[in-house]
Amino acid sequence: MKKWLWLACCTLSVLGASAQAKQQLTVYTYQSFVSDWGPGPALSEAFEAQCDCTINWLGLDDGVAILNRLKLEGKRNQADVILGLDTNLIPETQAIGAVQDHQLELPKLAIDWQDQQFIPYDYGYFAFIYNTDILQDKPTSMEQLLNDFKGSVLYQDPRTSTPGQGLMLWLKALYGDDAAQAWNKLQQKTVTVTKGWSEAYGMFLKGEADLVLSYTTSPAYHMVAEQEHRYQALPFSEGHMTQIEVAAISATSQQVELAQQFLNFLLSAPAQQIIATSNWMLPVNPNAELPAAFSSLIQPKALSIEQNTVSQQRKNWIKEWRNAVSQ
Repeated sequence: MKKWLWLACCTLSVLGASAQAKQQLTVYTYQSFVSDWGPGPALSEAFEAQCDCTINWLGLDDGVAILNRLKLEGKRNQADVILGLDTNLIPETQAIGAVQDHQLELPKLAIDWQDQQFIPYDYGYFAFIYNTDILQDKPTSMEQLLNDFKGSVLYQDPRTSTPGQGLMLWLKALYGDDAAQAWNKLQQKTVTVTKGWSEAYGMFLKGEADLVLSYTTSPAYHMVAEQEHRYQALPFSEGHMTQIEVAAISATSQQVELAQQFLNFLLSAPAQQIIATSNWMLPVNPNAELPAAFSSLIQPKALSIEQNTVSQQRKNWIKEWRNAVSQ
């Protein structure tokens, strides 16, 4: 009899503990987002305090790597939220059925937005960053960079990196059918092509190249976090390619309501302030307060390519890049 009472008590204890277990929200994102200096830790602390849940981050190399992971896993993926793709990857992600409608009423945003599956959480412009203490003869246009610049460059692989893909689109927007020649000229100045942003930027900070592909907002990090003003973005007269980073609810999510709460949270002013000052991009919520350093950033002419065109041509343009840089 005592044995049965003991078993019953144990069963009730297990059931009680299970009932009190916190919900888990699994988020696929890129590695720098969840690094110690990225927005992930602060976003976790703020969201978990209001949801009584736990965020399980899965950090991959970059946005393109997230899409590649989704393609590989298919319906076996464990994601509830997919965070870190950009608008150029939306059509491919939708084509494989990886996301579902968010069914949210979005607040007024700093950018025009219509998509019913993805929400934007930050945006920015690609740029080459340089050290003002070292580089004096700096290019003022992409044309000068390719033809006259005598220094060295680091950039990221367009197959695995959203900045690398951004450079590919930048050159395509400017040079069209002549993009292969542009790549060939850039290759002559390139130290290496890295898999993701973090590796390239780290090499640049160690002095391994004169320029690194990053964002117009990157100098804000140095000014705010390090009180350092020597790292600046080069303004190019032709304009700069725009990037809008997005998040969505996975089609396989078993935590849809929690995922919706998280997306709403991402657009709140407190979360947007965290993202702006740790992911170092521009907030989509116009009510987010920004440090004064953001007002000193260059204000580029925005370039873009229609995202369906990118989806249709991305493989061809990557092949064009590979052929050009292998010569």
